[in-house]
Amino acid sequence: MGKECAICGKTTQFGNKVSHSKRRTKTKNKPNLHRVKARIEGKVKRIYVCSKCLKAGKVQKVV
Repeated sequence: MGKECAICGKTTQFGNKVSHSKRRTKTKNKPNLHRVKARIEGKVKRIYVCSKCLKAGKVQKVV
């Protein structure tokens, strides 16, 4: 299973790096994921969450 955000579903994005001479090179952009303990449906689970969801407060972290 590839890593993805458990909240928003963000995964790896693919694209091209384009040089000055317009040559294309394949690239991968991976999301900034953190493995956190979070309370989901009343239970504590370890999940991968992107930093954008953490910053927005979509996840209740457990200490």
